[in-house]
Amino acid sequence: MSVMVARKKVVRKWEKLPGRNTFCCDGRIMMARQKGIFYLTLFLILGTCALFFAFECRYLAVQLSPAIPVFAAVLFLFAMATLLRTSFSDPGVIPRALPDEAAFIEMEIEATNGTVPQGQRPPPRIKNFQINNQIVKLKYCYTCKIFRPPRASHCSICDNCVERFDHHCPWVGNCVGKRNYRYFYLFILSLSLLTIYIFTFNIVYIALKSLKIGFLNTLKETPGTYPSMSLTVLTVLEVLICFFTLWSVVGLTGFHTFLVALNQTTNEDIKGSWTGKNRVQNPYSHGNIVKNCCEVLCGPLPPSVLDRRGILQQEESTAQEGSCPRGPGTQEPPATQGPGQAQEGHSVLSPQVPAPSVSNTEMPEEKQRTPGELPVPSPDAGRAEH
Repeated sequence: MSVMVARKKVVRKWEKLPGRNTFCCDGRIMMARQKGIFYLTLFLILGTCALFFAFECRYLAVQLSPAIPVFAAVLFLFAMATLLRTSFSDPGVIPRALPDEAAFIEMEIEATNGTVPQGQRPPPRIKNFQINNQIVKLKYCYTCKIFRPPRASHCSICDNCVERFDHHCPWVGNCVGKRNYRYFYLFILSLSLLTIYIFTFNIVYIALKSLKIGFLNTLKETPGTYPSMSLTVLTVLEVLICFFTLWSVVGLTGFHTFLVALNQTTNEDIKGSWTGKNRVQNPYSHGNIVKNCCEVLCGPLPPSVLDRRGILQQEESTAQEGSCPRGPGTQEPPATQGPGQAQEGHSVLSPQVPAPSVSNTEMPEEKQRTPGELPVPSPDAGRAEH
């Protein structure tokens, strides 16, 4: 027989979260869906450092100092750690409003603005908020159904509102916001130092080899593991990668150092929120470079308000085929029953209902008959047959 069994399937909240993000390791890792350029970043860093450690470091450690590969390894590990921390963490995503919260906000807006005549454009949904004697406007997000906090913005790529939104960086495969900006800054800073370090010692390596055997002989030198490719060709390849990376990464580091000193975000700088025509003073700046840097890079890191690993339980009913367990004293009913055995056996699913015994004396007068009399069919029965 079939038995209905109710099972509870555990579903994590990250599986039902809106937005265009991907999650790994049961919601512990959070990234954007567009991760192609992030893989290119890993390839360039790992490939360049692998060539440097495999060829130039061995020669430089013997000729100059064994501290050269050690310092390079420290920079490499620090850059990779900050890169992964930036890419795999929550940048500060703000949860969307629940249906009840969204309905309450809509009622609040209608009560404030009143009914708008048909054909007229409704007024902008803005709230004024005061920070350090400066009026800051809180804008309404039609996607998340919330009034965004100060300095928050909606990322069109990840489709989420991010607190203290700086920008969306495809090179790290994630948004850069309040919870991972310091790691992003440390990543580009350490990557700039690593690029300068490798670029400098590649030039030193070529110069030392050229002084010993000459520049042309250096170009012809080949390592034993790669007989078809010159060792210096690999070095020149590293120099080219570092040269073109140097300008972009070092320039980006200088730009963000300027923003950190002013306690400003990239989004605010592009929009000209505190500069340009408005000439509005930045209410978040302390007026001191050291204080601004300490707040951005050394301040307390807020916890994530996005409950990614919360549990949602969903019940599922499944039918299982099997026989019911019986006790030791329970007798199994016979498999088949004849017409005369209907009163002896009964169904397993329904209780036995005894059939009432009707005696001959209890029958009506027209139905009573003597023991030897044959039953006479009624006229109604004959009509039913025809």
